[in-house]
Amino acid sequence: MVRMLLQHMHLKKKYDVIAGPVAFALVAWLLHFYLGLKSSLALGTVVWMGLWWITRPVDIAVTAFLPIGINALFDLVPAEQIITQYFSEIVVLLVGSDLISQTWSNTGLDKRLGIKTLCCIGTSMRQQIVIWLTVSTVLSIFMPNVVVVMIFVPIAVSMLKFVGEKNIKGSKVAVPILLAIVWGAGIGGFGSPIGGAANLVAISYLESLSGHEFMYMDWVIRFLPCLLLVMLLNLAVLLAIKLPVQQLANTKEYFQGLYKELGPMKRGEMLSLGLFVAAIVLSFARPLFAELLPSMRPAYIFFISGLLTFVLHDEHKKVLLDWRQAEKNLMWGMFFLFAGGLALGRLVTGTGAATELAEVITLLPLTGGLETIFSFVVFSTILTEVSSNTAAASIAIPVIQSIGEALKLNVVPYLYITIIAVNCAYILPVSIRAIPIGYGLEPSELLQRGTVLSLLNIIMTAIVGYLFIQYWPLFSTF
Repeated sequence: MVRMLLQHMHLKKKYDVIAGPVAFALVAWLLHFYLGLKSSLALGTVVWMGLWWITRPVDIAVTAFLPIGINALFDLVPAEQIITQYFSEIVVLLVGSDLISQTWSNTGLDKRLGIKTLCCIGTSMRQQIVIWLTVSTVLSIFMPNVVVVMIFVPIAVSMLKFVGEKNIKGSKVAVPILLAIVWGAGIGGFGSPIGGAANLVAISYLESLSGHEFMYMDWVIRFLPCLLLVMLLNLAVLLAIKLPVQQLANTKEYFQGLYKELGPMKRGEMLSLGLFVAAIVLSFARPLFAELLPSMRPAYIFFISGLLTFVLHDEHKKVLLDWRQAEKNLMWGMFFLFAGGLALGRLVTGTGAATELAEVITLLPLTGGLETIFSFVVFSTILTEVSSNTAAASIAIPVIQSIGEALKLNVVPYLYITIIAVNCAYILPVSIRAIPIGYGLEPSELLQRGTVLSLLNIIMTAIVGYLFIQYWPLFSTF
């Protein structure tokens, strides 16, 4: 019986391996008649990687290397455009943050942070979900979302391990908490112009249309109601997840007692926490020194803080981190997974596949009503799911602007709706969604929950956008 089961699993794995390249070839063959060979091969790569990320016949990090091999075989874009994604600025940030986080277990800071988090938030799962989502959303309004995720995910994992969830990979309790963090950080970006590079792309188009500066307060007034609605939808989906427990182990009072027993922070803990807090504060305060140190962006702030862990000593005269430990425990898979998503996005945009998809919209019988808004939202959402929101904004905004002008519409509200759509991605383990996957969240959980939320978000964004155009005059002006 056991042998038959193992044979069945082995056979299934073979089929899953073959399914990827077969789907790649089929998509490329079907679409090349309409989109051209390079664009169809890029979209075929999206399908291949998506299948392997879901079925996992190989490690998800291995799948992330497919863009390099496929691009080398078919010469879709210049090789350096793909290779540079595997140690891009964002990957540098992830490495720096991971180095700092590794010192937590050495110094005992992970236990202290885990207990303190439970003292502050409490042990109710509903309360955990609400607070993690809210704080991640609010903080990502003002900080890069990748920084927000790298702040909160290690803290949440430390908390979960302390209450007995040692294997995050198989933990059902960890799912809604990690999703709350990454979803909140993802959507919070459109709450302010500084929430992400995609917003700066949008502002440049809005300013070229209006002929004057688009004030930050004007942005907040128009988008904050939308952000609140999107966050409530995210919360509803998270609270609908069936949980194995309603309360984490023990009570808030119990953890407060444990925290007192820890006593004052030791030198190693203070240095470990200090490096982390300093990196966060300096990233947040970058506008104050950007002119003096123009290259000192958040990625390099975190990286330098990470390097300091090799030279600073704890109370026992030991370095906070040595290279042997770092080399063994660095989350290489997460780095490559994140980079693979960036490389995939570069294939889709660099081959013109995204632009080819945009031309499909022009063939639809659009009139400016709900069907037009729905088409724009679907197109923008698909783009941001398979690339980055910055790339999606760079492609979607000019396309939708030109379509709106051709239909003789006031394009302003349609651009606002597009900005919302490109900031809402939930399904594939690319961009910031690679980070909780690196810590153990199953890609299948991301796909299952993310697909439901993405569909609901498309419907809600389209309907709310339509109602705002009809009944909120401010939404149609600069």
